[in-house]
Amino acid sequence: MSEVARILYCHCAYAQVVPKDVKEEVLRQLCASGVAFDAVADLCELSAKGDPALARLVGEGTLKIAACYPRAVKWLFEAAGVSLGENVEVLNMRTEPAEQVVFAILGPGFATAAAQSKEAL
Repeated sequence: MSEVARILYCHCAYAQVVPKDVKEEVLRQLCASGVAFDAVADLCELSAKGDPALARLVGEGTLKIAACYPRAVKWLFEAAGVSLGENVEVLNMRTEPAEQVVFAILGPGFATAAAQSKEAL
């Protein structure tokens, strides 16, 4: 049985480089899924402050991060003194559509159910 990944969602509140519609749809689908996840206003801010929460998140097993460019996220963690290991996957909301990000985080069952609930609205 595979380990359940912890999920970290970045709302990119300050830099605002992630398209608004994508980040809002990913957040909506994560909330609709019923799966636990961590949400932060902005990884850039946490990095700048050297927030110890970044180290805790990486140290707790498999982690999937919905944010922006993987290279930028890796740099943000390293600037805060935290290395991203093999157990971290960064999903790029800046260039990928929301459905693809949700599929990568939650898998086909959740992504399909979330898309269907959106169509019902």
